[in-house]
Amino acid sequence: MPHSGRTKKDREKSRELDELDLKILSMLMLDATRPYTEIARELYVSSGTVHVRMRKMEEMGVVKGAHLVIDYEKLGYDIMAFLGIYLDKSSLYDDVAAQLEQIPEIVSAHYTTGIYNIFAKIVCRDTTHLREVLHDKIQKIQGIQRTETFISLLESIDRPVDILNQMGNESED
Repeated sequence: MPHSGRTKKDREKSRELDELDLKILSMLMLDATRPYTEIARELYVSSGTVHVRMRKMEEMGVVKGAHLVIDYEKLGYDIMAFLGIYLDKSSLYDDVAAQLEQIPEIVSAHYTTGIYNIFAKIVCRDTTHLREVLHDKIQKIQGIQRTETFISLLESIDRPVDILNQMGNESED
């Protein structure tokens, strides 16, 4: 399982989840718009139970909100790229990340191991827009030594983790 900055306390909290919680999460991970009443009916519980369980998981920090999945191409954003960012010093990460957050075309950024300090996902209208974002915004940030850009030609997989099977395998260890 990838490291997500989870503490021992966070891992212990996730063990507090039972199979019903995991089933509810799994169903909502596949379709966050699914009504609680429909989930309750399928799991043979009351809709109030689903509401209470979701509220508990929100309070635990397991659920951090819901997001729309957007087809950016249909909105005129034809370029998705990944950006490997080298920093002058790793200690500059917080400052650089705060500046990257101000650039709307950057939709995610990760502090990473390996050759890059930061790996970011960027969405642009076209190659001209990408060049402008790289040249006029990103490469002007103090602390960025250099960048490497990888344009995505096709996204083949975009799915949630299969938590029902993953959590079941962890308990066997």
